[in-house]
Amino acid sequence: MSMKKTVFKGAATALITPFDKSGHIDYGKFAELIEFQIEAGINALVVAGTTGEASTFGDDEHRDAISFVVKQTVGRVPVVAGAGSNDTAYAIGLVEHACDAGADAVLLVTPYYNKTTQNGLVRMYTEIADASTAPVILYNVPSRTGMNIEPETYLALSKHENIAAIKEANGNIGKIVDTFALVGGSLDVYSGNDDQIVPILSLGGKGVISVLSNVLPAETVEICDRFFRGDVAGAAELQLRLLPLIHALFSEVNPIPVKAAMARMGYTENVLRSPLYPMEAGHEAHLVEEMRKCGINV
Repeated sequence: MSMKKTVFKGAATALITPFDKSGHIDYGKFAELIEFQIEAGINALVVAGTTGEASTFGDDEHRDAISFVVKQTVGRVPVVAGAGSNDTAYAIGLVEHACDAGADAVLLVTPYYNKTTQNGLVRMYTEIADASTAPVILYNVPSRTGMNIEPETYLALSKHENIAAIKEANGNIGKIVDTFALVGGSLDVYSGNDDQIVPILSLGGKGVISVLSNVLPAETVEICDRFFRGDVAGAAELQLRLLPLIHALFSEVNPIPVKAAMARMGYTENVLRSPLYPMEAGHEAHLVEEMRKCGINV
């Protein structure tokens, strides 16, 4: 068994980035969102990920967002900084900034568009992990990047002392089972999909990096807590009860629906950066209906 330290156990929110009407980061609203999350009992926060629209951030903006969340959180929960890129040298620069800023871990997506081979993944992640003083969480999301981290590649990467965990969003339970069989003792695994929290916990997963928890932080934590307490049926019941809302939150490309939801809750303007645009009226009406069914006042 590995002696690597677990970054967090339970639910981490992949935070939206609140924008004002002109499309700039609204740090006042960002602070409110962080306080809402921490007060609700969230286990960790992820800044500058997919849900945070980090792919549209300028260089300084990306660094400023990471620094802000670390400072606002003041060590109350772990902060994971999205620092991946399809340019290894750029990713290393972001990782070094995140480490200097005090982030507790860095989240590194696979390279997109130019992609690489499985051997290339091992080399790239090794180079970045060598440069990091914080634990590295590998982020596998083939639907966005066009490539998958294979179980055998995870096994090779698990040997690096700085590579601690996986955010697994490939959606393929068979592959995920293979990964647990190979690296379950040496890499922590987090679900990257809100509809697979309990299945991944059942294999030995440590939690979820969640979109849902922007909207329902306490309930997302509760799914994990019930499971860890041994109430598997209760965890499954809550997972399934929230499934219609989860589906509504992914009825258009993430983070379009969750941005609309958080705007309804008062934590942001419903402003996204192009090429993302506010969701279609029919989809939003359905989302609001599902939020109300879950007791959210909108």
